Amino acid sequence: MSEPLADLSARLSAAIDAADTEAALDAVRVEALGKKGAVSALLAGLGKMTPEERKEQGPAINGLKNEIMGRIDARREQLRAEALARRLASETVDVTLPLRPAPAASGRVHPVSQVIDEITAIFSDMGFSIAEGPDIETDYYNFTALNFPEGHPAREMHDTFFFQPGPDGSRKLLRTHTSPVQVRVMQQTNQKPAAGYMTPPQDPPIRVVIPGRTYRNDSDQTHTPMFHQVEGLVIDKSSHIGQLRWVLEEFLKAFFEVESVATRFRPSFFPFTEPSMEVDVQCDRSGNDVKIGQGSDWMEILGCGMVHPNVISNAGLDPDVYQGFAWGIGIDRLAMLKYGMPDLRAFFDADQRWLDHYGFRPLDLPTLFGGLSS
Repeated sequence: MSEPLADLSARLSAAIDAADTEAALDAVRVEALGKKGAVSALLAGLGKMTPEERKEQGPAINGLKNEIMGRIDARREQLRAEALARRLASETVDVTLPLRPAPAASGRVHPVSQVIDEITAIFSDMGFSIAEGPDIETDYYNFTALNFPEGHPAREMHDTFFFQPGPDGSRKLLRTHTSPVQVRVMQQTNQKPAAGYMTPPQDPPIRVVIPGRTYRNDSDQTHTPMFHQVEGLVIDKSSHIGQLRWVLEEFLKAFFEVESVATRFRPSFFPFTEPSMEVDVQCDRSGNDVKIGQGSDWMEILGCGMVHPNVISNAGLDPDVYQGFAWGIGIDRLAMLKYGMPDLRAFFDADQRWLDHYGFRPLDLPTLFGGLSS
């Protein structure tokens, strides 16, 4: 005996309501409406009924079929809505949380770039122009034009990176100092700037500072194979050491942001200056940090001197008419002194944690008015 329609409807409805996944619901659909399902079997039996029975049972069975299909569709939509609600609950984003910092706020300027900006801000305020030159130099500009004669022992002062000889036998090199740009600047008197260089033409008097990368085969806690220097050059008809001292002391006061500094000049030797001097600056070493402009200690800070007449002559100027002075400072060392960085090698490790700690906000440009390191 077949199951009464009311009982079958109640049983299938209960199974539909109990289905907690779409897979379980689909199993109920197959049980009711599949090829061998209970409702499908009733529909298949209509052909064996008398016309009177078919007229009575047909609408009832088709009504049951439509009812079950409707319940299945409704339950499927309900299950999908519940699944979506659970997913939304598990993936909720708290819109009240703060946003991540914008790139302009989270990015950091490397201390070397910061110090170069500080140096150029100071010297620009003093009336100096900024000059640049190539990192790959010829032997002539790196040595010969700077009064390093061929075979002279002074060339051994620099552990130079040489390239392989060219077809003519000459060897280019990675510049060991920024001094070659001095010669290039003086040579550009009354000339257009060379293609690819940002150095403007200079007519004496010349006042330029030259920041840039330099290279020497040396590596330890205070030396790296690539480092940064800034060179200064003044050429005029009446330049003298008194002006040199004033320029250097004004720079040191502005850079270290102190009221006054005391300097001490000691005789030294550089082939491209005569006389040549090392400059010591007053400092205090009593604590963990070196404090410039106070205390009773001295620390070597830079080298300088009056430009050698041979260098002026090699650059195409008359040393009987023009004279000048020059100085050179390690930019990386200035950064270490001012901002308390103990190891030069960390400058080039690309450690994001180090840069986050020592770096500078990109929009806080150094100015003498607003403060160099503010």
